[in-house]
Amino acid sequence: MPSTGSAKVATALGTFALLLFLFAQPMAATPSQPRIRVLILDGFSNHDWHQTTALLRGILEASGLFTVSVSTAPSTTASPGWEQWRPNFSDYDVVIQTCNDIGGGPSWPREVQIAFENYVRNGGGVLVFHSGNNAFPDWPVYNQMIGLGWRKKQQGDAVTINSRERLLHIPPGQGEDTGHDGRSDVVVHRLGDHPIHHGMPRAWKTPALEIYYYARGPAKHMRVLSYGYDQHTRMNWPLEWTVRFGRGRIYSSTLGHVWKGDVQPPSLRCAGEQTLLLRTLQWLARRPVTVAIPTDFPTEAATSIRPEMQIPASPQ
Repeated sequence: MPSTGSAKVATALGTFALLLFLFAQPMAATPSQPRIRVLILDGFSNHDWHQTTALLRGILEASGLFTVSVSTAPSTTASPGWEQWRPNFSDYDVVIQTCNDIGGGPSWPREVQIAFENYVRNGGGVLVFHSGNNAFPDWPVYNQMIGLGWRKKQQGDAVTINSRERLLHIPPGQGEDTGHDGRSDVVVHRLGDHPIHHGMPRAWKTPALEIYYYARGPAKHMRVLSYGYDQHTRMNWPLEWTVRFGRGRIYSSTLGHVWKGDVQPPSLRCAGEQTLLLRTLQWLARRPVTVAIPTDFPTEAATSIRPEMQIPASPQ
């Protein structure tokens, strides 16, 4: 039978562990801070957009901080509903853009493009999620909003980060078209101390990441938040960046890859990426970044992959 002193120590340790668990959880929405309204745009991509949307909803809805809606674009201009597909962006605090027209997907109707531009220009927040960065190279304003994208080498500057963590611009035509090496475990190196990252380790490892080398674009009004080292080019390239467009905020990253045939991919079960998503959406919605850095957040030496997620039913 344990002594009274041992019992007190055990009780204290149990209480401490419970407090650690509670403080590591996202703070639920309150009447003074209602849930953030998020719209996911999907419908076509060369990635698995169905699973991407389902996994994103699973992460966001489980936090209790967001209400999530989905607007699915018709996959071709001849598809039923093309003339009626007109998302009302102003109903939402943040839009997550996952559409990708590589491989034959359509450009959005011009009316939708103009509405999206006005939404951002007037203060909306946009998270350009992974393959959404590859989309719409012939839409000039979209190129401005994303800063850097999957483009040919003639289409804008590329940005690299030197050993002193200074940004260097590579002019159009120099270097290569945008590309990436194979997916691998990559150390994410933070630059500065953006509110999204505040309290995170200066470096942490994420699984199955693609580092885009020579991403191209106007690269104006842009802040690089983190970078990773690419073995192919032996250079550092941006992993996350933000862009100011009018009064709006845009966040892009190459994290979160979900390829066709992937099942519960580690890219979205990474404790770092899940934490990053929640905090990024809070920042994009101009809310205080309250999501705590969890105790299972990855380190520079090791990834942290959470168990398989509960997939919510598709909205009717």
